[in-house]
Parts: sequence; structure tokens; C-alpha cells
Amino acid sequence: MHLSAAILAKSSALMLIEREDEKPTYTVDEALVKMGFGKFQFLVLAYAGMGWVSEAMEMMLLSFVGPSVQSLWSLSSKQESLITSVVFAGMLVGAYSWGIVSDNYGRRKGFLITAIVTSGAGFLSAFAPNYILLIIFRCMVGVGLGGGPVLSSWFLEFIPAPDRGIWMVIFSAFWTIGTIFEAAVAWLVMPRLGWRWLLALSSLPSSLLLLFYRVTPESPRYLCLKGRTAEAHHILEKMARINGKKLPSGNLVSDWERELENRSLLSPSSSQDDMNLKEMEGDQDSIPEWKDSNMGGLSSLFMLLSPALIKSTLLLWVVFFGNAFSYYGLVLLTTELNSGHNRCASNELQYEKSQDINYKDVFITSFAEFPGLLISAATVDKLGRKLSMSSMFFCCCAFLLPLLFHQPQGLTTVLLFGARICITGTFTVVYIYAPEIYPTSVRTTGVGVASSMGRIGGMVCPLVAVALVHGCHQTAAIILFEIIIFLSGISVLLFPFETKGRDLSDSVSSSKVVNTS
Repeated sequence: MHLSAAILAKSSALMLIEREDEKPTYTVDEALVKMGFGKFQFLVLAYAGMGWVSEAMEMMLLSFVGPSVQSLWSLSSKQESLITSVVFAGMLVGAYSWGIVSDNYGRRKGFLITAIVTSGAGFLSAFAPNYILLIIFRCMVGVGLGGGPVLSSWFLEFIPAPDRGIWMVIFSAFWTIGTIFEAAVAWLVMPRLGWRWLLALSSLPSSLLLLFYRVTPESPRYLCLKGRTAEAHHILEKMARINGKKLPSGNLVSDWERELENRSLLSPSSSQDDMNLKEMEGDQDSIPEWKDSNMGGLSSLFMLLSPALIKSTLLLWVVFFGNAFSYYGLVLLTTELNSGHNRCASNELQYEKSQDINYKDVFITSFAEFPGLLISAATVDKLGRKLSMSSMFFCCCAFLLPLLFHQPQGLTTVLLFGARICITGTFTVVYIYAPEIYPTSVRTTGVGVASSMGRIGGMVCPLVAVALVHGCHQTAAIILFEIIIFLSGISVLLFPFETKGRDLSDSVSSSKVVNTS
């Protein structure tokens, strides 16, 4: 009697498992495609965009604070340049650190810490009584700003795959808004109130991130990776309700569970019961070896250099370095080349006079970024990420080529304007491509380390390229830019795969499948 009851219970359990298996399932990507981009994502965009505005403002103010502090505290040119260099050095540390925090403890915790550090250190910078403390506070600001890739990865994970390109371009537009807004604020504030007020006002956007932090959702993709499917489902339900859509029918599963499901469909029917029982018993062999969601910082870095990812990682580092070197270089050269002839002729009066109109010049030239964003939006989903980036890199080379020789000031401005359009476009697309090539388990770490390579480019550029222009070696400076930009374009062509329209992967193993497909 008891034996027959046990057999009946076991067979009922197996039948229940089979029914569960027959029940349809869906992934986060499939849910996002079904719901589309709606009101919920607009709120996420507004929050992440505010973070991007704050980073752009903190970076742009470096062009204005240095000269003012130099005259106030009688600093040498090296001391003035250090105010900029320490920010990039801080970002170098922050980009890697916050990427690891975000991949291991959640996207929300990642950008919470960065917002606290950025807003706090930025505000304290305004009260720095001496040069040493200003350097320390600006370095801390850089550490906070290094968390920018966390926000971009967080926003990316809420976007349906078919719309990722265009919406990431729109997200990038917040950077341009931040640069223009900062230039406008500096134009109004600096002549009247001074650099301390500019530093204080520029820290406000980071403070707004803290104000609205409590209502921000965690990435459902990240939650699925960590096995917290119920929490991910709750967020997707809220998203569907706000967007006025319905979730797909069935159970939410992560990528690794879908992989198990696909394996079970391919396995012989005779072994299906054994597989179900092994999963019920928690047999670790039934879990794919690539469920790498709990890696430490060093493990994450090793994963970026694993055979599956090393080619993409190294090429991405080259592109980020070239992009940052070129972008910040062109921003600086817009002023340097226009006044370079006069300075090389030792006409210092003209240079001093030009300082009064720098605010206006920077404000106007910042608008060059809008055409770059429009070109990116038009090409990123039609031509793909690789072709969009490489073509704009090579066009940038073409714009800079005539500057190998001295040109009239008007033509120099036009050529630099065109080059900045192209380099803005490549910067925009690489921030779309980079999170797409990495799995969720190392996404923010991967983008963070690549961003760190870009910070090195930003640090090196003023010391090398701009110094050549100061030394009246314009041709050598332009040749250096041409080489770096051209190599960046070649690196893009060597990327192993295109990500246009592809679902995001959760693990290194699923990345291998995508790469070889």
C-alpha cells in the first residue's frame, strides 16, 4: 500500500515537472521587445541622462577653472595642467572600481556611490582654500565620474534590442546638452561671480541623482543573472503597467535557464526524467559552467582577457584610447590652432585678449556635436555599429589632413568643426557597441576598463599633442592625430562581430554562441 502510494507520488511529481516544462517561458529581452519603449523607459532615460549631463559639466569646467586658479594662486603651467590631469587619473581608478561594484552588487549601488562621491567632492572643490586641497577634491570628483559607464549600461539593459541604437544615441545627446549648458553657465557666472560659484553650481546635477535614487529600479537583466527572478518579474510587471502593455505569457527565465531548456529539447526523451530529477536535486553538473555571476574584481578582469573576449577587449581599448585622445584634443585644438600663429609669433597681447572670448568660442563650437549625434542616429541601426564608426574615423582623418599645413583661420575652424562632428559620432557609437559585446556578468566592468583606457588618452593628449602646437610644431601634432585616428578606424573593422539587432548575452558562454553565429 505504502509502496504503491510512493510510486504514485513520484509519477505525479514527474508529470507536474513535465507540465511545467510545457509551460511557455520568456527572457528579459523577449519581454522588452513585447512591451516596447514606453513611459517607464523615458523615466529611466531622464535619470541616466541627468548623470550624463553632470559628467559632461564636470569635464567641461576644466577648460575654465584652470586659467582662473592659475592667476589667483600664481601657479605654473604644469601646476595648472595637473588640475585637469588628476581628474582623468581619478576617472581611471573609478571606471574600473565602479564597474566591479556594479557587476557584483547591482547597478543601483554602483551609481549611488558615484553620485555621492561626485556631488560631494564637486561641492567641496568650491571651498578649497589652497591648491593642494583643490587637487585632492578634483581627483575625488574624477573617481566619481568614472562611474559614468554604469549609468549607460543600466539604461541599455532596459531598451528593446531593435531600438537600442537610436535610444543610446538619444542618451548620448545628454552629454552634448551638458557641455553646452556648462559653457553657457561659465559664460554667465565666471566674469561676475568667479570659479568657486561655477564649481558649486556644476555639482548640482549629481545631487539630483541622489534626490530621485529611491525610485530607480534595478536592472531586471542583472537580477535574472543573480537568480532573483521574482524581483526581475516584479519590475517587468511594473514596466508593463506603466507602458500600458502586457508581459508575454509563461514564466520568466534567465539566459542560462533558457540554455538548459534548449539542451533538454535536444536530449533524448528517455533521459528527460533523469535530467528533471537532477535539476530538482540541485546537481551542480546541470548548471552551465558559464554561470559566472559572482566573480570578484580580479576574476572579472581575467574574464575580459579570456579567449572568448580578449580580441574584442584589446581592440575596444585601442578605440577608446583613440576616441578620447582625439575628442579632447580637438576641443583643445579649436582654441590652440586659431591662436597658434599669433603665439608662435610671440604676440602675447593677442593671446591675452583672446581669453575674454573663450567662453563664447567654446559655447559655439560645442554645437558641432549635434550633427555628430544626428549622423550617428541615422547610421547606427542602418549601417551597423562597425561601419558607422569606421567611416566616421576615416572622415575625421580627411578633415584634419589639410591642417598639416597652416590654413586661414576661417578654414581651420571649419575643418576642426567637421572633425569634431565625426569624432563625436564615433564616441557616441562606441558607447553603444561596448556594452553590447560584453555579457551581463562583466558588462559594466568591461565598459569601465575600456573607459579607463580612454581616460589615459585624455591625460596623454594635452601633454603630447597640444604641447607640440605650443612649440609651433603643428604638422607633427596633426600627423600624430592622423595616425591615432586611422589606427582606431582599422581596429573597428577588426572587431569580431556586429551587434546590430542582437539580443544582449548574460554570460561569456552565450557570448561565444553569438560571436560564432
